[in-house]
Amino acid sequence: MRYKPINSSVYKNNRKSFSNEIDNLGLAVFNSNDIYPVSADTTLPFSQHRDIFYLSGIDQEETILILFPNAKKTIDKEILFIKQTNKQIAIWEGEKLSKEKARKISGIENVKWISDFKNTFFDLASEAEILYFNTNEHYRAKNETQTREDRFIQWAKNKYPAHKVGKSNPILQKLRSIKSVEEINQIKKACEITEKGFRRIINFIEPGVWEYEIEAELIHEFIRNKSKGFAYSPIIASGKNANILHYESNNQKCKSGDLVLLDVAAEYGNYSSDLTRTLPVSGRYTDRQKKVYNSVLNVKNLATKMLQPGVLLNDYHKEVGEIMTSELLKLGLLKKIDIRNQNSNNPAYKKYFMHGTSHHMGLDTHDYGLLSDSLVPNMVLTVEPGIYIPEEGFGIRLEDDVVIQEKGEPTNLMEKIPIEIEEIEMLMNR
Repeated sequence: MRYKPINSSVYKNNRKSFSNEIDNLGLAVFNSNDIYPVSADTTLPFSQHRDIFYLSGIDQEETILILFPNAKKTIDKEILFIKQTNKQIAIWEGEKLSKEKARKISGIENVKWISDFKNTFFDLASEAEILYFNTNEHYRAKNETQTREDRFIQWAKNKYPAHKVGKSNPILQKLRSIKSVEEINQIKKACEITEKGFRRIINFIEPGVWEYEIEAELIHEFIRNKSKGFAYSPIIASGKNANILHYESNNQKCKSGDLVLLDVAAEYGNYSSDLTRTLPVSGRYTDRQKKVYNSVLNVKNLATKMLQPGVLLNDYHKEVGEIMTSELLKLGLLKKIDIRNQNSNNPAYKKYFMHGTSHHMGLDTHDYGLLSDSLVPNMVLTVEPGIYIPEEGFGIRLEDDVVIQEKGEPTNLMEKIPIEIEEIEMLMNR
């Protein structure tokens, strides 16, 4: 692996916290992701299911974790199943984790080969009354592909129809939303790598550069700093492309006088960062671009201060909408009559700012965190307002990652990445 693993004590604590939340005779199972096929013998790069990683630190395919806190035998309370290396695998793919290495990473003593899973599960299921399955219940999830987890759940329900069923995801939604110090350090490392990428391209951008050339510079810098690459599909949107919120084509030439919106960030050790900056292709913003930019920056700064323990994100988004409405009035994009005639379910500001201001982040870029739960210290969130003006041919979004504190303003993990107009123009014109 490229990254420095977190100490196994973190995974032990995560498993303990999860186990404390399930019923006395509950048994929970977690599966790794598949390696997904493309066609012929081609596959996508493996990416571990974040839940089994959160509970074990194991970053390898064909892995299963059992948590059975009240098993009759102490050794059966936590069992990790991993893929065994054979001669052919060693030649073609390289050796997989040994049992000793898996124990060191996860802190789990009982490590078995994946071939032993069904027999072991049969024995333990006879002791359990509730089988906890891990379905994806993230509010943004739109799954059309059957996963390894899905196939296991289907198999277990058919094989053990008399067992009650419990849900692991609501427990993990709460646990994963609050980060340990070690997790925050991993996210901070991802932010630091993102900063290196940003500083690499700030002098690279000029009229005539292609969006994909900027992408190439960024991925070079990310990988050379021990990241696997982008935390999510990079958005490098010049000119009018910035008005497409999830623009990923990155195939247009950056033109003089245009802005280029960069929503790009590195991962580190499976933890995400999430950055957006909007830069002037020619090195200087026009007066109009400056006015809109400063409005977005003002909303971002005020929104950041609002992220305090006890705040509900739904209430927060409404308050940010009111601040944005004020800025849009100043810019002449909205008129007072627009406000008077607006629909409360679709406020006027949504014409120019149509997405949310903040989301949880961590192991996933859009990480676990229930919108109905109040913010608490050590949650990590983005702050990312934007103003998009198709009729003027540009859009501006600014985004940083922050950590909720016990008292005072959140800590900005991206405070060293330039965001003020003066500094950006100075750096682009050195």
